[in-house]
Amino acid sequence: MQQTYNGMPASAIRGVRWRKSIRSNSTGNCVELAELPDGGIAVRNSRDPEGPALIYTREEFRALMLGVKDGEFDNLLA
Repeated sequence: MQQTYNGMPASAIRGVRWRKSIRSNSTGNCVELAELPDGGIAVRNSRDPEGPALIYTREEFRALMLGVKDGEFDNLLA
C-alpha cells in the first residue's frame, strides 16, 4: 500500500479516482476529493493537480463534514 502524507504531490497518489465538486466552476472554485486505499480522504485543488494534497483520516473527514452540515463554519462565508 502506498504511503500518503499531508502535503505530498497530489499527482503522486496513484490508483485513485478524483471527484470534482459539482459546485466547481471555470472561475477557479475547484476542489477534488479521492478515497484512499486505507480509507482516508485526499483533497486537492483541481487547478493545480500536481500541487500538494491534504490527507485526512476517515474520522477527521467525517467530523469536518458533520460540522459543515451543521452550519458550524457558515460564518466563514460572510
